[in-house]
Amino acid sequence: QVQLVESGGGLVQAGGSLRLSCAASGSIVSINAMRWYRQAPGKQRELVAAITGGGSTNYADSVKGRTTISRDNAKNTVSLQMNSLKPEDTAVYSCNAAIVAIVGPGLYYARDYWGPGTLVTVSS
Repeated sequence: QVQLVESGGGLVQAGGSLRLSCAASGSIVSINAMRWYRQAPGKQRELVAAITGGGSTNYADSVKGRTTISRDNAKNTVSLQMNSLKPEDTAVYSCNAAIVAIVGPGLYYARDYWGPGTLVTVSS
């Protein structure tokens, strides 16, 4: 079994900062891309930031310059540092990772896993 668990969400005033973290655990062989998505009330889920296994990153235009994604491959974690937060950043932020996991003796399976999400609320 593989689990992703996010932490670090909460209430922050506009202009403030938050750091979200996501930890993957379980029978993990390797983790490729790790991503943060968000879904605001009444809106579709959108990709916020992504980082490859080699450390290449990309960001949504809406957060570029204010947000940094990073990962610790030794700890199987990914973080999202968000600065200069705006009310429109309010959303449930979810971690996603492409993981190769052990599913049985000598058996490996690769798929995307999701965390349950953490709520970020930015007040004006």
